[in-house]
Amino acid sequence: MRIVLDTNVLVSALITDGTSRRLAERLLGSKDILLVSQQILDEFLRVTADEELSRYVHDEDLTRFLRVILSWSTPVKVRSKFKVLRSEDDSILRTARDGRADVIVSGDSHLLNLKEFRGIRIISVAQMLDELD
Repeated sequence: MRIVLDTNVLVSALITDGTSRRLAERLLGSKDILLVSQQILDEFLRVTADEELSRYVHDEDLTRFLRVILSWSTPVKVRSKFKVLRSEDDSILRTARDGRADVIVSGDSHLLNLKEFRGIRIISVAQMLDELD
């Protein structure tokens, strides 16, 4: 399965020991393919650099997390330019479309309310974990 994890799922996997981290750990080393674009990485770095969030994130943890994600993911060059939602959400949709994803995993209600985009399912972390069980 080709999967795009929304930035909020990646951030949550980094800073909390909850379902997002369980999903990331579960996907590590699996046959599933994580798709990541420069736009997703840029947003991830912008969010984790925020002063509010930076108190939860140590530079060493961030570096280690990014190393793991980058070594485990497949890069997607985003060429699409469509507009559907907010720019952050559209970068997720564009990555999924251009990377031929099967599923987007998100905690964002804007994306989850779509349920599907051009044949790509949009599901929550809990739903993805259920599917993997």
